[in-house]
Amino acid sequence: MPFIAAFIWSYILWLALTAGTNGLLWSTQELIAGVIFSAIVAYTTRNIIGEKAGRFLNPIKWLEWIAYIPVLFWGMTKANFHVAWLVITGKIRPGIVRVPVELENDAQYTIMSNSITLTPGTLTIDACPEEKALYVHWIDIPPGLEKPESSEPVAGPFEKWARRLGR
Repeated sequence: MPFIAAFIWSYILWLALTAGTNGLLWSTQELIAGVIFSAIVAYTTRNIIGEKAGRFLNPIKWLEWIAYIPVLFWGMTKANFHVAWLVITGKIRPGIVRVPVELENDAQYTIMSNSITLTPGTLTIDACPEEKALYVHWIDIPPGLEKPESSEPVAGPFEKWARRLGR
């Protein structure tokens, strides 16, 4: 199952990246090359994906990820404007904060950490599952939030989405 899941995802990505390069959707050579490279990727990553490979083939998961894209981009857009304002005004209060999270597995920590890091003005420095926390460098810590009690002030809705997507 891990081989099949990795192969399908690799081939879909290949098709998405090579669509329309010759005026047609795909040439025969592109389709064949996609099968070969997807098989190589699937073979080399079959042990990394593990037993939960079936979740990659679940269409509901695909829809959840598609639904998450606007949430992530909205968070990134708001943060870009905030960082631009900070640059113009020169008023920043940088620091490292411990962000408590209620996540259960490595996939959820990875999704949450990457979402925070992709948002301008924040950078995940460390994920500590044993402490149920992330350590985040925050460019502008609002007064009184040096020790946030939840991830909401730092990450917005990302924790809720990380729990859902990382199941």
